[in-house]
Amino acid sequence: MSLPGHASRGVEPEQFRQLLGRFATGVTVLTSRSAKGQPVGMTASSVASVSLDPPLVLVSVEKVHDMHAALESGTHFVLNILSAEQEALSRRFAGVETDRFRGVSYRENERGIAVIDGVVAHIECEKRSAVPGGDHTVFIGLVVGGDATDRRPLLYYRGGYAGLSR
Repeated sequence: MSLPGHASRGVEPEQFRQLLGRFATGVTVLTSRSAKGQPVGMTASSVASVSLDPPLVLVSVEKVHDMHAALESGTHFVLNILSAEQEALSRRFAGVETDRFRGVSYRENERGIAVIDGVVAHIECEKRSAVPGGDHTVFIGLVVGGDATDRRPLLYYRGGYAGLSR
């Protein structure tokens, strides 16, 4: 808690990364469509369940990423939860390459959003709200569909990729 009259900036970015790096997360590729109808995708690990009733999830997107504009103008998105064999896809969608979908095996759902093949699960969402969060926006979506498999997930921990041992 900040005291009145005292502005707090929080910890330095290096310490923030070190602290949050100790929190193992699943890895997703968030997909949507640009205002011009082109598929857009980015690697995202800032994903969480918000509510069971109604079924809501959140994803945090940096304001300068092309996905941000797509989610601001769009109505739907998909969270593709990557499998342990999909580290290369995570790296590809985390990069600056403009044609991230080139050579990627996927299908489009009925709303035209990419669902990547071979994922652990995909979660189809209808955007419900957007909340500012520093240099990111937190987009909240109502889960309207999806599918799950028994594949093992890709994990991210301490700046690197990992998998489950069991």
